[in-house]
Amino acid sequence: MQKTKRLAAVDLGSNSFRLEIGRIEHGQFYRSEYLKETVRQGNGLDDDRNLTDQAMQRGWDCLARFGERLAGFDESEVRAVATQTLREARNRDAFLATGMEKLGFPIDVISGREEARLIYQGVAQALPRVPERRLVIDIGGRSTEIILGTGREPRQMESYRVGSIAWSMRYFADNQFTKRAFQMAEIAAKAVLDEALSLYTRDQWDVAYGSAGTINAVVDVLVAAGWPAGTVTREGLDWLQEKLLAAQSTDKLRLLGMRDDRKPIIGGGLSVLRALFELLGIERLEQATGGLRHGLLQDMLGASQQYADLRDHSVARLAAKFGADPTHGQRVGRVANALFRQLTQGEVDERVNRKLTWAAQLHEIGSHVSHSDYHKHGAYILENSDTMGFALNELQKLGLLVLGHRGKLRKLVAADFEDQLFVQQLLVLRLAVALCHARRDPEMAGISLRQDSKNARQFVLGFRSDWARSFPQSAYLLNEECVAWQKTPWSLRVVED
Repeated sequence: MQKTKRLAAVDLGSNSFRLEIGRIEHGQFYRSEYLKETVRQGNGLDDDRNLTDQAMQRGWDCLARFGERLAGFDESEVRAVATQTLREARNRDAFLATGMEKLGFPIDVISGREEARLIYQGVAQALPRVPERRLVIDIGGRSTEIILGTGREPRQMESYRVGSIAWSMRYFADNQFTKRAFQMAEIAAKAVLDEALSLYTRDQWDVAYGSAGTINAVVDVLVAAGWPAGTVTREGLDWLQEKLLAAQSTDKLRLLGMRDDRKPIIGGGLSVLRALFELLGIERLEQATGGLRHGLLQDMLGASQQYADLRDHSVARLAAKFGADPTHGQRVGRVANALFRQLTQGEVDERVNRKLTWAAQLHEIGSHVSHSDYHKHGAYILENSDTMGFALNELQKLGLLVLGHRGKLRKLVAADFEDQLFVQQLLVLRLAVALCHARRDPEMAGISLRQDSKNARQFVLGFRSDWARSFPQSAYLLNEECVAWQKTPWSLRVVED
């Protein structure tokens, strides 16, 4: 009898945090529970782009409640992601450290394009499998994602820093609805979204779909007023704006279908939606039932291999774009993984294996900018790239491996050396780069790597004396590596076995 598997997705949005739990039966996901809390972290960023103490506490309290519900779940059964507010927040690491403790699971901050990919995947899984060309729009609290795709395949994805919370705070801060406020909000939204005019032209899509908060809120009000279910039209948007202008303020707003928590941000959301209708020539927008969290579930559901393949493809494309030598990258990756297996006494972790392979493939991408300090350029490229399939913290870790793969180690901060797994990965990558210095496969038969049995922070690199005589340059580079590690809390010792 097939065991029923559980899955859970956590979406830390700018307006709401959401938790969706379900079971898999015969390859299909069936929802068993859905929790949503209006946390509104998007209006908790101060002038320095730091989350306020109150905003962080609201988030932590919600995550603690979600964490209690997820007690007993395995890490492989849960994926949590954060979006625009935490992309912007300068103190996001402080929030995430406590947030992950409260939730009990890792939280990935994803890039705008990765968010767009997941949104499209979530929307597409709820639609018929037909080859129509789709335009998908998702207006969040601080960002708007726009995607073009055919069937289940996204083709063009962008994220724009305009959303219902951000625009409501900026243009409706006094909670007053005026023609002037709507006019200014729409003009400003069009200025940000103007780039989309050339990327998402009307001849590229057949049907437009809208996902998530703002679109759902607009549809709820329109349906309650007698408009057709599941559809938004220009006439409907005009009607809703007139109703807001007639109410004059959020305090006086009385509309069937309008939730109280949506009232303070409906002005900004409606302005962005109207701007999109005009810019992209939309006459009719269909409400989509899927969204970001459904895309996460799809990644976990059947798509674990597809997800890995996507990241492999992204790494290969990035390496090709910046002219990295694929043969040498693969060579360094093989050696790094062989050393890591020695270090961990044969234990194989597929995730570590992949990360080392990716770091090896990407370690020379900075050479495209300049050979001088190319490791620094490579780290910068990784930390500032929208790379499909990767969370921002994953890219940051890859960037640190690329940054530290050569040269002095003092460029890494002290906190990096408290993470033993990262230190092990960094060590084997540096050793692999040194051993492959001649850009050919090194002789590995005479080399061993282990952690000292008496000192957990000391690594022991052993090689035969005849190996050192046969490969003097390699032996020299390995001895130099010992010197580099002396300036860290860890040490490397070379011995003749």
